[in-house]
Amino acid sequence: MFSVLTLVILAGCGAGNDMRPDASAEVISSASYRHDGPAALTLYTMISNRSGAGAHSSVMINGSQRVIFDPAGTVRLSAVPERGDVLYGITPQVADFYARAHARETYHVVMQEIDVSPEVAEQALRLAIASGPAASGFCSASTSAVLRQLPGFESIGRTFFPKRLMADFGKLPGVRTTKLFENDEDDKSVAIAQFESSLATQP
Repeated sequence: MFSVLTLVILAGCGAGNDMRPDASAEVISSASYRHDGPAALTLYTMISNRSGAGAHSSVMINGSQRVIFDPAGTVRLSAVPERGDVLYGITPQVADFYARAHARETYHVVMQEIDVSPEVAEQALRLAIASGPAASGFCSASTSAVLRQLPGFESIGRTFFPKRLMADFGKLPGVRTTKLFENDEDDKSVAIAQFESSLATQP
């Protein structure tokens, strides 16, 4: 029974097998992007259109800079520095692509956004950076471990299951939820290649 459960859990997140070296501090500093919106957290949950099962969890943090903590994630861009599963330089264009890269014929994306104080956003940023890279299958465990340490988020349980984390997050007051459905082919690498090609042609 344990081995079957383990396989189910590990099937819920990406392989997390990005072999690129971590970006340097200089590259990260150069790419840093500060969004002019309010301090906020956005939980992403990727859900199978076929089975309804949760497939991945990640969180965008808008504080002194905007990043995405994407533990064991599979959407990596050469133009977006990554260090320890934290993606830096999350401009509106990158944020839009990140969500759309996960919304395909086989999956849709639930985005739950909540405004927080600047202090909570900075704490989330520090915790995400300190968390380090996650093993395959630990996307929801790593994301929930960061969130539940924040003031006002203590009700979130640590879980391996994306939909359980989504449910806990959705009970927080003030959460705004949107869903993204698209019909792109299942292979995310196609969308990544197209997006990077479009970036290369920009002045």
